[in-house]
Amino acid sequence: MSAKRQRKKLGSQRLQRVIALCKSIEERGLDPFIVDVDDILTVVREYFPEWELPEELCLDSEAIHKLASVIKLQSDWVKHQSTSLYTDPFLLEEKIRRLSKEELANLFLEIWHPIVELEQISPHSLAEATKYWQNLLPISERWLKTSPLETETGATTREELIKQRILAEKAFSEELEMFWEDLKQKVDDAGKIRYWDFVGADTYSETIKRAYMTSFLVTYGYATLEVHRLEEEIFIKPFEKPAFMIGKKQLISIPVSVSVEEWMKWKRGEQD
Repeated sequence: MSAKRQRKKLGSQRLQRVIALCKSIEERGLDPFIVDVDDILTVVREYFPEWELPEELCLDSEAIHKLASVIKLQSDWVKHQSTSLYTDPFLLEEKIRRLSKEELANLFLEIWHPIVELEQISPHSLAEATKYWQNLLPISERWLKTSPLETETGATTREELIKQRILAEKAFSEELEMFWEDLKQKVDDAGKIRYWDFVGADTYSETIKRAYMTSFLVTYGYATLEVHRLEEEIFIKPFEKPAFMIGKKQLISIPVSVSVEEWMKWKRGEQD
């Protein structure tokens, strides 16, 4: 094989590779800038004088046509990126690295638009504020002391004070003594009674009141609580005489739930 025929064969293969590369970019949507246009034009110029046959010239023209299509794709990409204000991140990074601290600070101040600037007082709100202060009375008039209301004095009865809940119908100590006597009458032969059997009443409000009074019986030494933790039972045991144990024995607080749910369970006979 002569050197000329071998050269023509090599040029034909290179042009075919150029055509295949351009086709793949068009069909697959690859980055058009992977094609080095200058290198391809150099190849076309180098082998163009060797072509003599029509099929060789057609191959050359097809390579030029495909290269033109790739150049058009590059042009379209540039136009699209320029209209969208696109900046290559590598170029942008390099530009930022070259800026000094003073230049960066000035650039930041030029483009900085803080949110607080958009929330500043408007002329309308200033006008409303001015109107408010203009219509406001002077301090000397706003701080005038009002004279006390005149009321007529008169007499009232103990029954009226009890009705208005100013006085209790019975003294608390007297009511506590009566509640203690009620407890002593309701205990069993062992001298005690289940907690809920004593404080439970027909209404929830009355149950709360009886639980409240029972807490004072225990606090003031009129009775004590027996707690059987394994059986989850609580008994109230009255003393024959008040046992004032404050200062002699440490008192222990025993919380007992008197909720509506517990009261309903007692009403249904489910409460221990």
